[in-house]
Amino acid sequence: MNKAVIDTNVLLVANNKHDEASPECVIASTQRLQAMQKSGVTVIDDAFRILGEYQHKTQPNAPKGVGDVFLKWLLRSRANPQRVHQVPITETAEDEFEEFPDHELQQSFDPPDRKFVAVANAHPDKPPVLQAVDCKWLDWWPALEKQGVQIQFLCPDDACRYYRNKFPAKPVPDLPDAES
Repeated sequence: MNKAVIDTNVLLVANNKHDEASPECVIASTQRLQAMQKSGVTVIDDAFRILGEYQHKTQPNAPKGVGDVFLKWLLRSRANPQRVHQVPITETAEDEFEEFPDHELQQSFDPPDRKFVAVANAHPDKPPVLQAVDCKWLDWWPALEKQGVQIQFLCPDDACRYYRNKFPAKPVPDLPDAES
């Protein structure tokens, strides 16, 4: 069964709320969220950290986009262990987690993104983290993969384009092997 931790930017791109995301990226994010609703298992933390962030950035009470609809479904399904797995993670300081697999990397990682990695690492199956357009993950995925946490880039072309724009003096890192 397809399990995944889903970064908030996937919902935002599916909602068409990321101005620079390509139409192909919107389609890829939309299709993945719809596939997760239909037959996947979404992995979240058990303390509402991920759901709280989703709610803050989307509109589940007046769903207009695919990301909003996904969140509304997730809120309704969170007690169903066949569709949603909730795992505990231990916050040792604000936005720092015992379950983050590389404590040195955690210090250079965006604080709001750390929970996604901690949740993936805490789950016994180590599901991948789905990522749409946040290019900083291109620097982080190799170290995470060495620790058993995989990152799946739904929009690799967009992520690389953003990386080139954000870090013009740096070469674009390699991408992980594509897996769907």
